[in-house]
Amino acid sequence: MSQLNAEALSRAATEARGLAIDAVHACSSGHLGLPLGAAEIGAVLFGSELRYDPAAPKWLNRDRFILSAGHGSMFLYGWLHLAGYNLPLDELKNFRQLHSKTPGHPEFGETVGVEATTGPLGQGVGNAVGYALSGKLAAAKYNTPEHTLFDHSVIALAGDGCLQEGVAAEAIAFAGHFGLDNLILIYDSNDVTLDALAGVTQSYDARQRFESFGWDTVRIDGHDLDALHDAIATAKSNRNGRPKLIEAKTLIAKGIPQVQGTAAGHGEGGAKFSDEARHGLGLPEEHFYVSEATRAYFAGHREQLAAARAEWEATYAAWRSANPELAQQLDDSLAGGVPENLLDLIPEFPADYKGATRGAGGDVIQAVAKAVPSLVTGSADLFGSTKNYIKGAGDFSPDDFSGRNVWYGIREHGMGAILNGIAYDGLFRASGATFAVFADYLRPSIRIAGLAHLPVGYILTHDSVGVGEDGPTHQPVETVSGLRVIPNLDVIRPADPEETAGAFAAWLTRQDGPTALFLTRQNVATLSAIPVKVRREGVLKGGYIAKQETGALTTILLATGSELQHALKAAEELGGGVRVVSLPCFERFDRQPAAYREEVLPSAVTKRVAIEAGVTGLWWKYVGSAGAVVGIDRFGISAPGDTVMDELGITVANLVSVVRGLG
Repeated sequence: MSQLNAEALSRAATEARGLAIDAVHACSSGHLGLPLGAAEIGAVLFGSELRYDPAAPKWLNRDRFILSAGHGSMFLYGWLHLAGYNLPLDELKNFRQLHSKTPGHPEFGETVGVEATTGPLGQGVGNAVGYALSGKLAAAKYNTPEHTLFDHSVIALAGDGCLQEGVAAEAIAFAGHFGLDNLILIYDSNDVTLDALAGVTQSYDARQRFESFGWDTVRIDGHDLDALHDAIATAKSNRNGRPKLIEAKTLIAKGIPQVQGTAAGHGEGGAKFSDEARHGLGLPEEHFYVSEATRAYFAGHREQLAAARAEWEATYAAWRSANPELAQQLDDSLAGGVPENLLDLIPEFPADYKGATRGAGGDVIQAVAKAVPSLVTGSADLFGSTKNYIKGAGDFSPDDFSGRNVWYGIREHGMGAILNGIAYDGLFRASGATFAVFADYLRPSIRIAGLAHLPVGYILTHDSVGVGEDGPTHQPVETVSGLRVIPNLDVIRPADPEETAGAFAAWLTRQDGPTALFLTRQNVATLSAIPVKVRREGVLKGGYIAKQETGALTTILLATGSELQHALKAAEELGGGVRVVSLPCFERFDRQPAAYREEVLPSAVTKRVAIEAGVTGLWWKYVGSAGAVVGIDRFGISAPGDTVMDELGITVANLVSVVRGLG
């Protein structure tokens, strides 16, 4: 174990408390409880036990630190500043202000050193599990007997609020079962939640809970620097097949006697006592004070950290020389890892192919998995139904961390947060699958993926009332549109196998946000009258002309997914003045140049009817006030899928009737 400079770290902890008090007091907003109560934890992490280098914040073998309790953001900002990251003191003074690098909750990509967007409680725990999974995958894929490239730890700091959320329970159960012993969770155990003492809402023993999930645990005084140092160092070195919980007993808002140890200490309530608190802590009158001694300590510590990274860099250079193919794969993965000609690498489907788009997706993923070696996939106990298992790629397990198929169990919410963690790490392309109707279980994670610009893929099958006999509980009439309203999420509902190929290519070639693929359970027609290239590339644009009118254009039919076949048949019956537009992805279509959108949907043509087996609300922006929408603004029915579609009017006959009714 490294030698601990207790005097320097104690002083740094006091000054970190001062920074938090000053920042929250300056804006009269924020959360003081964690930054003050966990100051010694920060001191030991950033001043001794974390492996990092502020000069190379994305160093591949750095330890990853995730502040799951993101409301305590001044904890992270204060320590990033002291540690020497590019986060100047002026940014701390601008805490929670417009365009500052210190937003109210940590945001990935906005602030150097922030590994995950946290705030929704429990998400960061799942993100840390995803980071740990990614670390295990990376070590299995890239380490060789001669060169260890990846052996870092993932450390998360969480509180009672995080651990009470169900997403955390799902993630910690996964981590224990799969033996992620590179994961350390520090539990800021202060017996207080926002509204009241924790005993009002919980009575479990955290250590027993984690031990039942397969974790090693220890309980320590969270203000004892030596105890923290020993616990963290031991947890990092003991790779015994079990993740580690360090329950650190702390005093919330320590340093503000008027509120410490109470629910009032959680938020900004103690800020009004800032002057008294600063005096009690022995800080000078100067606000945002950092002593020269603390600056000098971290300057020296950075030299040690830089030396450790330089040693690793030498190993990395030797590894690259000895393993050029692996090095190229790593380079490709870090750059996005997707060939420009990905569409060409997906074999075309036979013109007489008969099957569901989930089945077509199962074929497509085999091709793209070969083209994108960094692709990993998983399912919430539904591989047999979602069809996204990569054949011959092995299963991720404690016996083989190189497997590219992850069995998440019935844990959609945890899966979503874990997928985000993999995506934050940036070494692999992450995807996960479940039934479409259960997307709401992972919706908070999808929302964060959109916010944080993570290129996660969600494979959501059984996409409509075509599910049939399972009935309305499993028929996602509102789910597709419900996800369409999430900013920066692409929602793609392909119509046939070739559109499905385009959908997978659209997801994998996108680097700046997540994509949800909605696939059918029921068989659909292969629309072979439309050229393969048109269908595939049309999905990349979000919408395209699937059937050109043969006379003067009077009517436009719009459709997506399994209903495109109905629109094409209706157009044949309605005559030569009808155009059919396939609109598999609203978001991609809306990003196209205005000229293209006008070419596909000329504004002069106002007689428009859309059809989709789901709620109608979002279609009106395309059909306009003179148009109509054939859809389902009610819950479904338990009956065979075709019967349900007929009963609810998702038919060629009803579409034709509605069009003719417009005159």
